[in-house]
Parts: sequence; C-alpha cells; structure tokens
Amino acid sequence: MSQDDDTRELSPQAAAATVNEVEGFLLVQAEWDTARREGKEFADRLPWLTTAQHEEVARVYAEQRMRLTRRMLRTVVSRAHSLRDEYENRYTVLRVRLWKLSTLAVCSAVLWTVCLTTWVYSCLGE
Repeated sequence: MSQDDDTRELSPQAAAATVNEVEGFLLVQAEWDTARREGKEFADRLPWLTTAQHEEVARVYAEQRMRLTRRMLRTVVSRAHSLRDEYENRYTVLRVRLWKLSTLAVCSAVLWTVCLTTWVYSCLGE
C-alpha cells in the first residue's frame, strides 16, 4: 500500500454514500437481532416444544418478521418517492407561478412609471 492510498480522500458524495451504506447495514443487523430475540421469546411461550422445534419456531418467526419488515420498508420507500415527486411538482408549479407574478409586477411597475412620467411631462409642458 502506498502513501497515496492512505491519504486518499473521498468526495462528499462518496463519503455520504459510504455512511448511508454502513448505517443501513447496522440497521439491518439490529433488526435481525430484534427479530431473533422476539422469535426466541415467542418460542419460549411454547414450553411443550422440543429443543429442535423451539429453534425451528424461533427461526421461522424471525424470518417471517424480516419479510414483513422488508415489505413495510418497501411500502414506506415507495410512498416517500411518490411524496417527493408530488412535492417537486408542486414546487415547480409554485416557482413558475412566482416567476410569472414577479414578471407581471416588474412590468406593471415599469408601465406605471412610464405612464406617470408621461403624464407629469404632459402637465408641465402646457
């Protein structure tokens, strides 16, 4: 490994992407830990199970819980994307509307100034 490799800097976008990836990994691991714990707690409420059955119930519970989590996350992500699109569209419409109103206001002010100046000069010229 050369010295250049040790001092290499990431762009802000690459650093943010790396942080997001690590954060996502840690969140998934925490979710798996929670799902396994809940699976064990569920299986513990079934004292008649053999050890193998207990482990199987806990494993199946955790896997089902993670499938549910994935479905919920996909739904949330989909909704977030649709909301972002909706708000971007609204922002665009509002920005265009504001630009039109600003242009109208400037044109009105210029026209008002021209009319007033013309009237003042016509009154002074008499």
